[in-house]
Amino acid sequence: MDERAAVAINLANWDERATAHAASPDYHLDAFDDAAYLSDVVRFDVPRLGDVRGLRGVHLQCHLGTDTLSLARLGARMSGVDFSAAALEQARALAVRAGADIDYHQADVSRPAAVLDAVGAGGHDLVYTGVGALCWLPDIARWAQLVADLLAPGGRLFVRDAHPALLAADQDRDDGLLVLAAPWFERRDPVVWDAPGTYVASEHQFTHTRTAEWNHGLGEMVTAVLEAGLVLTGLQEHRSVPWKALPQMVWTAEQEWHLPEAVADRMPLTFTLQACKPA
Repeated sequence: MDERAAVAINLANWDERATAHAASPDYHLDAFDDAAYLSDVVRFDVPRLGDVRGLRGVHLQCHLGTDTLSLARLGARMSGVDFSAAALEQARALAVRAGADIDYHQADVSRPAAVLDAVGAGGHDLVYTGVGALCWLPDIARWAQLVADLLAPGGRLFVRDAHPALLAADQDRDDGLLVLAAPWFERRDPVVWDAPGTYVASEHQFTHTRTAEWNHGLGEMVTAVLEAGLVLTGLQEHRSVPWKALPQMVWTAEQEWHLPEAVADRMPLTFTLQACKPA
């Protein structure tokens, strides 16, 4: 499938889901009325993020802006970028309701020039990407160069996302087996999925059900970051994921989903990658 056609399919999918996601109890938008509330994703990230107070940050693929707002509440001066106007409408409304000063920009991260035109090159201390973002990127090396171009000298990249092992796994099996059924490595052509629902609770009947996605091996990600001139400062694999990705998963006290204890060590579910731009 042509890359532009794939991105168009994904945009239609995300545009349609923005309002449904904002209305879903799983996004907890009402909880942000508490000025101390942070998204579950950022709460998990805090021990690894460290102090972000005063940092000029940009959140790529920000969707509804819950993580963007959470980073702002930790003291960063945030901008958000997403390709969906419908999602950004919800993100702006949430920021206004919370009294947060966040700039949101519509741009497609698969088109780096558009992002750089929107938020500027070389002026950011932090580039942040949250869970569920990298699978929408057709070219991880192109993305890594965008990150490098966004960062100021000494600035850093923080990524937590689904592990390529999880994305390559058969997520529909109900026999408890962990089986690789999709590509682990990046390919030119995306894998096209057709699913009627979404990843949060919603009664909405969706019209746009197809998505086009690309997996990226962990080695491909690290290589892309290094070849973009960044220095790797951290790489950690995790046994948990924020959504119930496999039928056998169980909810734990860590407020995330895990594989059952007997098989919890057999496959990483998410990873955190950190890198910095040399000063």
